Amino acid sequence: MPVRIVTDSACDLSDADLEQWGIGLIPLSIRFGDDEFVDRTELKTDEFYRRLANSEHLPETSAPSPGAFATLFNQFASEGADAIVCINLSEALSATIQAARTAADSDDVTIPVHVVNSKSVTGGLGSIVLSCAKAARDGKSAEEIVALAENMRDRTRVYATLDTLENLKKGGRIGGAQAAFGAMLSIKPLLDLSSGEVVAAGKQRTRKKSLAWLREQISNAGEVENLAILHSNADDIDDFIASISDIPGVNDARVDIIGAVIGTHGGPGIVGITYQTKG
Repeated sequence: MPVRIVTDSACDLSDADLEQWGIGLIPLSIRFGDDEFVDRTELKTDEFYRRLANSEHLPETSAPSPGAFATLFNQFASEGADAIVCINLSEALSATIQAARTAADSDDVTIPVHVVNSKSVTGGLGSIVLSCAKAARDGKSAEEIVALAENMRDRTRVYATLDTLENLKKGGRIGGAQAAFGAMLSIKPLLDLSSGEVVAAGKQRTRKKSLAWLREQISNAGEVENLAILHSNADDIDDFIASISDIPGVNDARVDIIGAVIGTHGGPGIVGITYQTKG
């Protein structure tokens, strides 16, 4: 393909999708105390959640280096690419895109690189990347693919509910007493990440009500594209999918596991949805 697509490990696309569509992936790093791991290579998602369950402290994420991006850009150039479109997780949430821009502007990179801020995370980012990779396979130019990514970005919605306040407590975002009180009341935070930032969208007193809120977001959205259901090892994910199965398009939705980059901050049991509005 004359144009290759690059993203980062916050996209939460499967290895099969990356391979099928020739997508290059640059991983972030995950640090548990003094132990640092490269996401998805040195630390698989299932192992991440096992470590998370047993850790007293919240793990931290760190952006990849510009050199990691430059190496992959040049690899694709050596394989015959004429240009690269690099689509990264929201600039408001990570320095990853700045590393990509630094690499793209480096004299060491031999082909044009177009860096796009997805203003999204997890499956929202993933759906943009997949669509752009398919456009690249169809022979679209880099400029056409950038326009597609930016158009999809403005139509992307991401909503989620957390099952636990424990990670917010570990991360210092709420105090221990507040977390204990919230757990006692079964408070489930509702989040809207559609702008590329984490915005509180309310809270529900039970898991059942928080999942019903997610259903409302889908059912009220009208006709949508690229619907995906996201979760971080949620043991009630099948029940949630069954509860929305009557909504048009749900049976064709992707179901993606939320990886370490987002799971670090939300913890286990997240359930989310993402889609693009029709445009």
